[in-house]
Amino acid sequence: MLLQPLAEPAADRAGVRLLLLRDDLTHPELPGNKWRKLKYNLAEAQRLGHHTLLTFGGAFSNHLAAVAAAGRLTGLRTIGVVRGEELGLLPFNPTLGQARADGMELHFLDRATYRRKHEPAVLGQLLQTLGPAYVLPEGGSNTLALPGCAELVTELKALTEFDYLCVACGTGGTLAGFLTGLAGHHEAAGFAALKGADFLRHDINQLTQQATGHTYTNWTLQTGYHGGGYAKLSAELMQFIREFRERHGVLLDPIYTSKMLVGVLDLLAQGYFRRGSTVVAVHTGGLQAWGGFQERHELGL
Repeated sequence: MLLQPLAEPAADRAGVRLLLLRDDLTHPELPGNKWRKLKYNLAEAQRLGHHTLLTFGGAFSNHLAAVAAAGRLTGLRTIGVVRGEELGLLPFNPTLGQARADGMELHFLDRATYRRKHEPAVLGQLLQTLGPAYVLPEGGSNTLALPGCAELVTELKALTEFDYLCVACGTGGTLAGFLTGLAGHHEAAGFAALKGADFLRHDINQLTQQATGHTYTNWTLQTGYHGGGYAKLSAELMQFIREFRERHGVLLDPIYTSKMLVGVLDLLAQGYFRRGSTVVAVHTGGLQAWGGFQERHELGL
């Protein structure tokens, strides 16, 4: 685990020590929070005797990519249920292409049916059609995802003292895991990567309650840094990513960590973090998404 100091004028003016936790470097094929979320789910699937993982995601899903890689590395069959009609997604972008190359069987659902994917009738039909499987939710966020994410807090505490832990949020499982690891100590801030993410507060509280019997109050959800919506890459965000790489030699992903760091720097400028405190922002990986974004936007990164 690598902690990289970030020399940022906003942090200097705020009197805050800003660190970037490079969880994107933990595994060459399963970096960051995706491996942490999968770790105990894979163990449970094997304990239950399953040979197949079935999960859900959009066309650029880091989670689909991670499950496909995990299946190849562990010898488990993988099925990805993809949001959208197959014809509308052809030719496959690099995310879906690599998932298929890793052995994932892709099954496509129209968007209306996809929204109902967790209803018993829809899920039952999928399992009847595709065969028995250990089902992972979209984004991998369930109670078994939390202990793997909580381990990051333990590892971080062994490296440094800190006051705030910041992370991007898609489905909320990573932040929920961090909260169980923090156990009410220190403070955490989640940065929603999608519009209209107020529902995540309920989802995160529900996950921690189910996993530990507790809900926590030492956290906030920042919903103003989605950059236009999930997987939206504005010219301003692209410029931020380029300039951040020039300053720190770190490539951020276009969906999650880049938006979180925009938010962290803005909150620093607003005086949100206590003077004299240490803020740790987590780079959760997700760099595979650049394949599709390069293709769509000709970014030249």
